[in-house]
Amino acid sequence: MRKNIFIIAATLFCLITSEGMSQNKNKVIAHRGAWKNTGATENSIAALQHAIDLGCYGSEFDVHMSADSVLYVNHDHTIKGTDIEKATSQELSQIKLGNGETLPTLEAYLKTGSKQKKTRLILEIKTSSVSKERSLALAAKCVEMVKKLKVEKITDYIAFDFDVCLKVKELAPKAHVEYLNGDKTPEEIKSAGLDGIDYHFNVLKKKENYIKEIRDLKLTTNVWTVNDEAMMKYFLEQGVDYITTNEPELLLKISK
Repeated sequence: MRKNIFIIAATLFCLITSEGMSQNKNKVIAHRGAWKNTGATENSIAALQHAIDLGCYGSEFDVHMSADSVLYVNHDHTIKGTDIEKATSQELSQIKLGNGETLPTLEAYLKTGSKQKKTRLILEIKTSSVSKERSLALAAKCVEMVKKLKVEKITDYIAFDFDVCLKVKELAPKAHVEYLNGDKTPEEIKSAGLDGIDYHFNVLKKKENYIKEIRDLKLTTNVWTVNDEAMMKYFLEQGVDYITTNEPELLLKISK
């Protein structure tokens, strides 16, 4: 009996250890994918794939909603003179990125990300330039799409609109949601039921105490967008959980 118990315990230990070792432990989030040093267009599916190939912890991307409620991945509200929120999906489907890709839908983007499990999909819900209602509708649509494609386990959410963060938590209580704008204290983040902060490096340089306070509250700290090597090393020394960067190759190198 003791021998059997020992064998079972040893097997469980090996499985747990193996699973833990397979998970991505680095702090690198590629900002709009890995594009700057790869020739890919930012926020393109190719940029996402490069971030995955590099082995980044996560790849960040931005989502907007068209006039007919189709979701697209792009940073700015406009692309090639077209306002995404005021254009139809038929119009937007004709737009090509610099690398020749069609402007990606969120569905296509998530389907690419779903083919792997090591790189998390860091989905930024862009604040609508039209209305608060559209921002909240976009949040609901994003959560719906993530659930539809069954990528909840590898998708995190970020947003500048605090109400959008709260909406995501309401719709997906188990989702990891971080706030971007930098105007909430760690205690406010905790009280709201969010999972952490994702603040610009200038905010966390001025308020270094936030990093420790967030850690003490058992929440996560992300910092954006850090491209300078000295600044990367500073935040690594400060013990932030994640660093969002346009230079994922450099950060991967110095954080080993």
